[in-house]
Amino acid sequence: MRIFDFFKRQINPIKYWRKKGAKIGLNCEIYRTVSIDSEPYLVDIGNNVRINSGCHLITHDGACWIIRNTKAGFEDVDLFGKIVVGNNVSIGTNSMILPNVTIGDNVIIGAGSVVTKDVPPNSVVVGVPARIIENVDEYFEKHKTEFSHTKKLNYKNKREYIEEHLK
Repeated sequence: MRIFDFFKRQINPIKYWRKKGAKIGLNCEIYRTVSIDSEPYLVDIGNNVRINSGCHLITHDGACWIIRNTKAGFEDVDLFGKIVVGNNVSIGTNSMILPNVTIGDNVIIGAGSVVTKDVPPNSVVVGVPARIIENVDEYFEKHKTEFSHTKKLNYKNKREYIEEHLK
């Protein structure tokens, strides 16, 4: 069954995670290697969200393992938390979102970040643990002369453009 699930996730990750109970909005892009923990029904993702390769959305605290093994009367405990992702969010490659985190609208999460607490709207966060480094308008102003209008180009034209402009 795990092999079958793996292939279903590879074919259509959004359909797969929705079937497992995750709430996922419209116009989202979730890469095949994204992992939504064992409780995907605790994840609520807004519209226009991109979650890049290797990201993990973790809805439980694995440290309960220690409590179960050391505290009498707590041998069967778990600790869960929801993850809420707002609209128009980009979660960078290999980032991790931990339980009980809400990410506001218009947020950029840098690659490799570990998000341990709520992220306010219009923020750019990076690091381990993730911290705010600027807002989205500051990010835009800093990079607006560097942006390349290539999103609608085919592969060949995009490559030619990039190779010419990054000489």
